[in-house]
Amino acid sequence: MEEVTNVTEYQAIAKGKLPKMVYDYYASGAEDQWTLAENRNAFSRILFRPRILIDVTKIDLTTTVLGFKISMPIMIAPTAMQKMAHPEVNDSNFRNPDDHKLVSIFTFLNLDYQRLVSTYMDHTIAPTHFPFLYLHLAVNGADSVVVHYAGEYATARAASSAGTIMTLSSWATSSVEEVASTGPGIRFFQLYVYKDRNVVAQLVRRAERAGFKAIALTVDTPRLGRREADIKNRFTLPPFLNLKNFEGLDLGKMDKSDDSGLASYVAGQIDRSLSWKDVKWLQTITSLPILVKGVLTAEDTRIAIQNGAAGIIVSNHGARQLDYVPSTIMALEEVVKAAQGRVPVFLDGGVRRGTDVFKALALGASGIFIGRPVVFALASDGEAGVRKVLQMLRDEFELTMALSGCRSLNEITRNHIVTEWDAPRGLPAPRL
Repeated sequence: MEEVTNVTEYQAIAKGKLPKMVYDYYASGAEDQWTLAENRNAFSRILFRPRILIDVTKIDLTTTVLGFKISMPIMIAPTAMQKMAHPEVNDSNFRNPDDHKLVSIFTFLNLDYQRLVSTYMDHTIAPTHFPFLYLHLAVNGADSVVVHYAGEYATARAASSAGTIMTLSSWATSSVEEVASTGPGIRFFQLYVYKDRNVVAQLVRRAERAGFKAIALTVDTPRLGRREADIKNRFTLPPFLNLKNFEGLDLGKMDKSDDSGLASYVAGQIDRSLSWKDVKWLQTITSLPILVKGVLTAEDTRIAIQNGAAGIIVSNHGARQLDYVPSTIMALEEVVKAAQGRVPVFLDGGVRRGTDVFKALALGASGIFIGRPVVFALASDGEAGVRKVLQMLRDEFELTMALSGCRSLNEITRNHIVTEWDAPRGLPAPRL
């Protein structure tokens, strides 16, 4: 693979590796996808006002989120079904230097789920990443196939290595317990509220027992947005995967349908009656802090705080819900001003450069989350890809701080940027 020099390059690599249905699921937005483009374009309309002749020999990127110290204000957002992007097999359990051979079965599923299988024999097959499914079968008397997928495992390991936070999706293809088994790390759990509140309570308690440190409650999905790529592709979860957090529960399956299987699943399971009283209810079943994810307005910011939110995540769901809402960076300052420092405000959506991180912090964010860059890096290079994404963003952010004259996050101020809605500088204020 050609050397990757910035986060965006992973998307093209992932597009070349992933089946169309999977790539489109990760990459697309709702309806006209105006907000999808705007999430990126809006950052380009914010310019820097760097300060010069400041000693930037030492730069400190560390910060604290809900009392937990992390290495940088760059965290991982919840992205669903990561094993579609990244399957990985470790064949060490099958190695026998004497005479064991391995049959590698590469199974690629097309949109109609017809299996195309080829096999070969090799003494020294190394663990390898393939676009969909990679199986190892020990043939000397063995009659079982052992499959190990990485997906969320790889993301958890990469986040822990980088000293930052991973947020696990409710719709992960690895359970909270499985992700916790990867080792130490600060992890949040993203929650969808199902119609069956017992399922919700059980899931929250499992996350708490598994050592997760906060709940990120998604509040912008009473219904699924109209994602036309998923409709065209008849999107559904590949049959060899499942939503592991709900395994064994009678909640129905994400089957093929006449449009999007995910949309049908959401219509059947997610509670459209979700309201602010449910934020209060969640506080009665868990001691974990609750971040309200999906806030775009000052009004909802104030209500969230009144109802006990420990933090706000400014998000438009990756532009996958309501099209023509503002980009996250455009909505951020309104939310920050409404929060008045009472709770931290985070940004999730559109970040692809370290300069984007700086701009978000200058507008008052306490940190940012990245989603699509993670799954595209997973598809391209597994855990190593996610590690590189985090490192590239860290390096770019540190460079931006140095070139702006900032030695710590506290030194990043609103005066370091200029936006299109700012009053012209250097002109006298109008008299009233």
